[in-house]
Amino acid sequence: MTLRHSLLALLVVVIWGANFVVIDAGQQDVPPLLFLALRFLVVCVPAVFFLKPPGIGWRQLLLVGGFLSLGQFALLYLALALGMPPGLASLLLQTQVMFSLVVAALVLRERPSRRQLAGVVIGMIGLALVIAGHTQAAPLLPLVVTLGAALSWSIGNVLARRAQASSGLSLVVWSGLIVPLPALALSLIVDTPAVVWQALTGLSWVAIGSTVYTAVFASLIGYGIWNSLLARYPTSAVVPFTLLVPVVGILTAWLVQGEVPAITEFIGGAIMLAGLAAAVLQPRRREARLPLAPPDRESQENLT
Repeated sequence: MTLRHSLLALLVVVIWGANFVVIDAGQQDVPPLLFLALRFLVVCVPAVFFLKPPGIGWRQLLLVGGFLSLGQFALLYLALALGMPPGLASLLLQTQVMFSLVVAALVLRERPSRRQLAGVVIGMIGLALVIAGHTQAAPLLPLVVTLGAALSWSIGNVLARRAQASSGLSLVVWSGLIVPLPALALSLIVDTPAVVWQALTGLSWVAIGSTVYTAVFASLIGYGIWNSLLARYPTSAVVPFTLLVPVVGILTAWLVQGEVPAITEFIGGAIMLAGLAAAVLQPRRREARLPLAPPDRESQENLT
């Protein structure tokens, strides 16, 4: 990856890392599935009226939206509502790195290099250490739901890569169209219409601000950049950047909510950074230099 694209990937990492605390704050007054519907309503309207379809066909669009948007975030929002700490959620969700490589190998026949595979393995070892320092705070059900969100994200990553959309931003907006109505319908069933109506008529400024952040920054900007990178580079070169998301997530949860990381988490985070560097930073190859021919008389005259 070029330096510019690597910096864009890091920008997405920061946005997504802070997103977990923002979502958790917004869900204090709004049921999770209703909050998800509001987020993607803001994502899609009015942007859908100004962006052309990504040109991948409705079937591919539904598949990408179903896994990358509806599946991933419905499960993540539910996990946070069930009590998953935001810092730990940002960690567990990164198991999608391993899932993505496996799915990409099966579906796209992409084979990561030994260096990339070793880097991801090192990163996952670091992730395991961080999770080990947090296990006492995580009940089993939210943990399983978060892993389901990670699996859905990984499938969405590979589907977006295979689709080769003409625009990453267009893919985010048009695939997000399938989220609001199903999420709202599920919220009406699970939370009852009375609760949904009460939440809509009593939206706090925190909920509104959280919706704007998750829609504009995390979805439109974050996934717009991310899908463009996936369309340009192999999955195994882009996905390992997400190993940095839990580092930002833990720091944000620490600063905002007082979720203090243990020493194990600091050590695991350092190992994850080392794994990311090994997976993403490719060594420069020395270009073979041909022997220079002696300049002819005309060239010598031009140089003088």
